Amino acid sequence: MGIWRFIQDQVLGMKWLNRLIGSGLSTLGIDMNGRIGGSIQFFIYDVVKITVLLCFLILVISYIQSYFPPERSKHILGSFHGAGANIVSALLGTVTPFCSCSSIPLFIGFTSAGLPLGVTFSFLISSPMVDLGSLVLLMSIFGARVAIVYVVVGLVIAVAGGTLIEKLHMEKYVESFIFSAGGVDIESPDLAKRERVQYAKEQVASTFKKVFPYILAGVGIGAVIHNWIPESRIEAILGSNNPFGVILATLAGVPMYADIFGTIPVAEALLAKGAQLGAILSFMMAVTTLSLPSLIMLRKAVKPKLLALFIGICIIGIIIVGYLFNMFQIFLI
Repeated sequence: MGIWRFIQDQVLGMKWLNRLIGSGLSTLGIDMNGRIGGSIQFFIYDVVKITVLLCFLILVISYIQSYFPPERSKHILGSFHGAGANIVSALLGTVTPFCSCSSIPLFIGFTSAGLPLGVTFSFLISSPMVDLGSLVLLMSIFGARVAIVYVVVGLVIAVAGGTLIEKLHMEKYVESFIFSAGGVDIESPDLAKRERVQYAKEQVASTFKKVFPYILAGVGIGAVIHNWIPESRIEAILGSNNPFGVILATLAGVPMYADIFGTIPVAEALLAKGAQLGAILSFMMAVTTLSLPSLIMLRKAVKPKLLALFIGICIIGIIIVGYLFNMFQIFLI
């Protein structure tokens, strides 16, 4: 446990970096006990920590992803049937480091290629909500147990949601142009290891450019919460005394647009201020899965009834998960 605690605190959490930044700012004459000094320290530390983890994780995930381009993923999914197909689809979503908007073109491509609708929805839910990056980032803040349970319940929501949509036979609520588009079979070139590494580096640069503004925004919000908003106010809204905290957190997350990297610093600050674990994770799931821009994009591909069903499944699943995390928080943190 001592070695794992060291990995969690010093390697993933980079607490040594936080102390180093604090010492450096103190040397410059900044009061680290004041709100401004604390905000500066929180901002610099979280931006550097998340950026380093982001670049490393995207490099690794993109290298893995190079073995699963869309056409190969389609062939893999097409070889499974029933609940097994939903499970494999949800698992494939974990190796695609996409935000919700980026997942929708793949969802459309899989659907137009003739894959079962429930299978494609399992992918659509899991891709933004759960990925390998979220596992490591969550470990850096909440610990291994929370991170692993978060990933597992995210996959359960994805599989259950896709299975329900499949059982309800909602194909008629997909816009007709999706099915008429058809799928295009493109053979995946066999890349050499050097080419895969180059692909991974390009993905790091591309993803960093897209994600970094959200990291800055998320860390900025986190710094304000951490140093300027009274703990009593956070506890009153998202603490154990408010039975509706999970619902409020879920509904607050829906209009926002960010990915897991942008929500982590906000979650970190909320936890430090006394918010319940379930409310925090429900907020994160809602932001990453049900962002307003992604729902607008999805509406172009599906009819209102199917869109409403998708939103309802996600919201109900997220709220249930939030309350479960609240119930078992004492065992997880």
